[in-house]
Amino acid sequence: MRSFPSPRALQARGPACPGGLGQGQRAVGEGRVWQHLPGPVPAGAGQDVGRSCILVSIGGKNVMLDCGMHMGFNDDRRFPDFSYITRNGRLTDFLDCVIISHFHLDHCGALPYFSEMVGYDGPIYMTHPTQAICPILLEDYRKIAVDKKGEANFFTSQMIKDCMKKVVAVRLHQTVQVDEELQIKAYYAGHVLGAAMFQIKVGSESVVYTGDYNMTPDRHLGAAWIDKCRPNLLITESTYATTIRDSKRCRERDFLKKVHETVERGGKVLIPVFALGRAQELCILLETFWERMNLKAPIYFSTGLTEKANHYYKLFITWTNQKIRKTFVQRNMFEFKHIKAFDRAFADNPGPMVVFATPGMLHAGQSLQIFRKWAGNEKNMVIMPGYCVQGTVGHKILSGQRKLEMEGRQVLEIRMQVEYMSFSAHADAKGIMQLVGQAEPESVLLNFRLVSSEQALKELGLAEHQLRFTCRVHLHDSRKEQETAMRVYSHLKSLLKDHCVQHLPDGSVTVESILIQAAAHSEDPGTKVLLVSWTYQDEELGSYLTSLLKKGLPPAPSGGS
Repeated sequence: MRSFPSPRALQARGPACPGGLGQGQRAVGEGRVWQHLPGPVPAGAGQDVGRSCILVSIGGKNVMLDCGMHMGFNDDRRFPDFSYITRNGRLTDFLDCVIISHFHLDHCGALPYFSEMVGYDGPIYMTHPTQAICPILLEDYRKIAVDKKGEANFFTSQMIKDCMKKVVAVRLHQTVQVDEELQIKAYYAGHVLGAAMFQIKVGSESVVYTGDYNMTPDRHLGAAWIDKCRPNLLITESTYATTIRDSKRCRERDFLKKVHETVERGGKVLIPVFALGRAQELCILLETFWERMNLKAPIYFSTGLTEKANHYYKLFITWTNQKIRKTFVQRNMFEFKHIKAFDRAFADNPGPMVVFATPGMLHAGQSLQIFRKWAGNEKNMVIMPGYCVQGTVGHKILSGQRKLEMEGRQVLEIRMQVEYMSFSAHADAKGIMQLVGQAEPESVLLNFRLVSSEQALKELGLAEHQLRFTCRVHLHDSRKEQETAMRVYSHLKSLLKDHCVQHLPDGSVTVESILIQAAAHSEDPGTKVLLVSWTYQDEELGSYLTSLLKKGLPPAPSGGS
C-alpha cells in the first residue's frame, strides 16, 4: 500500500514552523497525490499537546484529520503547519476533505483560520453535536483572544459562521460518499458529547482515525465502540498509552473527600473546567453527593456557556449513556438542584462555596479571575481535573510554582492548596488494546500528544512523544496468553544471546526496547495474536523479531507448558 509508511518513516517529527518547512523537507502539495510523504504526517501535535492535525494520503485521496489550536501560544505557533499541504496554489486543489473528530479546541480551534484565512473551501465533516457546539466554543475563544487580549491575525465572528457553512454533518454508522471513490463512516467515541472515530476508505484500502476516545462508560456518556472493520492502519490517540489508570471510583471518592473537607473548614474550592465534558461529569458527581450528605454550602457554575452546554446535552440526549436516556423522562440529570448560576460578585462572599469556572487551564477568563482572588488564602483549594499545556497558569501551579508574575509585573503568591485529580476521558493502555482488539487493524500508529508517565516511558525504552509501529503476528497456540508469552520469552532468550530479553510481571516480553504482548484471538481460541511494538530507531531489530516469530515457536517439551 503505497501511502503507508515503513516503520523507519514513522519518525515523530513535530510540525515545522508555520512560516515554512524545515531544511530538506518538501511541501505536500508538490504533487496532487502526496506520494513523496512517508505516510501519515502530523502537521500539528506530533510532539506536543494541542493543534491536532494529521494529513493522510490513501488510494490517491488526501484527507486532513482534525484542525486544532495550541492553547499555550499567542502567535502563529498556535496553528498547525499548513505548508505541508501545499506552498503553491489553492489548498482545495490538494485536499479532498477535512474531518473533525470532536469540539475540543485542540482538535477544531484552527478551523476558521484554515478555511477563511488560509483558504480552503472543500467539505468539512463532523457529527451533528460537534456542528452545534463547535461555533459556540470558537466564538468564546475568539472573544478572549481578540476582545480581551487584543490579539491580531485572528479569525472574526463572521469567519466562524462562513466556516460552519462548509460543514457536512454525519450520523453514526452512516456511510458518506465524499466522491465516487472516497467514503467515510463515523463511530461512537465517548470522550465528549458528539465525539466520533472515523473510518476513511478508498476501494480496499482503509484507515481508522480515533481522535480522542474513552473505552470506559462514565456518568453521562457511553464507551467507545467500533466494529471489526480490519483497517490497514489504525491511528489512535495515546494520551495514557503507557498507563493503566487507577480505579475511577477511588478517584471520585478522593475528589469528594477533598471538596468536603475544604468546605467543612470554611474554605472555597475552585474547579477550572471546560464548559462541556468533564464539567457535566463532575457536576453530576457533586450533585448526588450534596443530596446524599444534605450539604448546604453553595455550588456555582460560571454562566453563559453552561446554559448552552446543558441545552445541547438535552438536545442530543441519544448521545449520552443508557442510564441517563432511560431516566430522562422522569428526571433530567442536567437540571441541577444544588448547582446554581455564578455571578462574579459571589467570589467576594464570605464562607465556603464550590465554583466550577471556565476555562480549564486557567489561561484566561473567569476561572483565572477567581483564582487570583482566592489564591492568597490557605483555607482555599484549586482542583485541576485535567491536563494543562505549558505556558498556562494551570501548568505553572501544577509544576509547583508558588509565586506567579501576572499582568503588569504583579506577583501573585499562591497559598491555597493545589490538587491535580485527572478525570480526563481518554483511553488508557487497556482501553487502547481493547479498541485494537475490536477493529483488528493490520498496523497501529500511536499518535503521542502527551506523556502521562515519564517513568513508564523509561521502562519501555521510549523517549518523549515517540510514535510506535506495531505489527500483529498470529500463532497457533491453544494455551493461555501468559503461557504463550512465557514460550515466546524462552524461545527468544535461547536465540538472542547478545540482547537483553526480559519477561515482565505484567506478562509482556521485552527485547531491548521492543515490546511483545500476547492477546487472545477474538474468533479462534486456538490462535494467539502477538503484538510486536517498536520505535522507528529499532526498525531493524523489530523487523527481525517479527520475521522470527512468524516462523512459529518450537514445540513445548512433553508435559511442560
